This record gives sequence, C-alpha cells and structure tokens, in this order.
Amino acid sequence: MNWFILFAAYLIGSIPTALLVGRIMFNVDIRNLGSKNPGASNTLRVMGKKAAVIVLLFDVGKGMLAAALPFLMGSDLLPLYAGLMAVFGHCFPVFAGFRGGKAIATTAGALLIADLQMFFIAYIVFFAITLITKYVFAGSISVGAALLASSFFYPGYNTEIIFSFFFLLLIFLHRSNIANFIKGEELKFNDKKMKNDRLPPSGGSFKG
Repeated sequence: MNWFILFAAYLIGSIPTALLVGRIMFNVDIRNLGSKNPGASNTLRVMGKKAAVIVLLFDVGKGMLAAALPFLMGSDLLPLYAGLMAVFGHCFPVFAGFRGGKAIATTAGALLIADLQMFFIAYIVFFAITLITKYVFAGSISVGAALLASSFFYPGYNTEIIFSFFFLLLIFLHRSNIANFIKGEELKFNDKKMKNDRLPPSGGSFKG
C-alpha cells in the first residue's frame, strides 16, 4: 500500500501545470521562455498574473493532495514522505520528459498538510531572504536550508538525511541561477528587464 501511495504521489506531482497552462493559454512551451523554469514565478514573468495564480494554486494543490493520500487511504505512511514524492515528481515529471520545475510551490502544499510548523518556518525564511536579496532563487534555496535546520529539532521524523538531499537538490535545480549570479547576469524579481519576456495578452502575435 505505501509503495502505491508513493507512486501515486509521484504521478500527481508530475502533472506539468505551467506547461499545460502555457500550451492552453498561449500555445507556447514555457520551458523555452523567460528563466525557462515551468513554475509560478516564471509563469508570472512570461504569461502574467492570471496564469501565475492558476499555476500557483494547482502546484500547491498537487503537494497537498499527495500529502493527504496516507490519510485518505488509511495508511500509516508519513504524509511528509508522500508530499516529498510529489515534489520529486514536480521536479522530474514523467509526463513532461523529466524537465520540471524547482519545487517551491509543491513543497509548500506538501508542508501545509504534513507539518504546518515546518511550513511557516520554511516560507517565512523564503519571503525574508527573497525580499532582502531581491533574488527568488536565493529565497528558494533558503527553503531547503530552513527545512534541513529544522529537521534536527524533529528527532521522531528521521528526516535529516532526506532534507540534506532536498537542500542539495535545490542547489542543483538552481545551478543556472547561481552561475548567472556569479556572472552578474541573474535578474532580481523587480528588474524592469523582465517585462521584455512578457507575452502579448492573447498570445496570438507571439512568434517563437
């Protein structure tokens, strides 16, 4: 039963929300535009607020649904484990050639069900670091650092190793952002240059 739940959670996480929204609303592959990340932040950058809200809600919902599977199916599996499988699916989706997003929204959804305290710790840190540095990637990586640090105060979970890998995964997923930052090319979230990546409202006049 637990293996089935983990597999189902991975499949839920693999639903490529931003990719589907881009195809349906603009007939584009968001992985070729903006930061090339199929997540809510790049959706906002490329397709605007309406599309970004849709992607954000669905990506958070994926994590919540996956983390709720143990409850729904009467399993003793920790919801956190099911939620993290959805996060893995979001990053490496079987339905999108294993080219996925960077996990932040889906992780939030998983933690909302699995552990509210961890959720607040991680995302207070996320918003604080993002606002201070003006770099979304810095805030995103800080989520992994916050979860790893907090895991040492949850001895019953035995998640220190899991969150160590999660932290390293976030660094790996943001490797291009880190490289751009070192070269001085990474854009801050309030950089006016981001407007150049915005598609026309209807998407019909986009040539790409």
